[in-house]
Amino acid sequence: QVQLVESGGGSVQAGGSLRLSCAASGIFYSSNCFGWFRQAPGKEREGVAAIDMLGDANYADSVKGRFSIYQEKQDKNTVYLQMNSLKPEDTAIYYCAATRNYMCTTGITYNFWGQGTQVTVSS
Repeated sequence: QVQLVESGGGSVQAGGSLRLSCAASGIFYSSNCFGWFRQAPGKEREGVAAIDMLGDANYADSVKGRFSIYQEKQDKNTVYLQMNSLKPEDTAIYYCAATRNYMCTTGITYNFWGQGTQVTVSS
């Protein structure tokens, strides 16, 4: 059974940083792509970043240069989202997702989702 658990959300002032973690279990054969998504109140869910098992990553234009998605070499079951220079418009619930696909972007269909973690950025 695949399970994704996010952590690391919280409240921070604009310009600050947070690191989100996504711990995956039961995922070895079912997924090679991880993605981070977010949903702000009253808005549709949007893709933030995605990464494959080789470490190739891609980002939404709104977070390029500020956010970084990565995995530690010794632990491929955890995916991180380092968020720097946070802005109030980054406020949202952030979700981790996983799937298996030949190309890992936020535009593909993700089969497994976490429960989300709240990020609040104040001005």
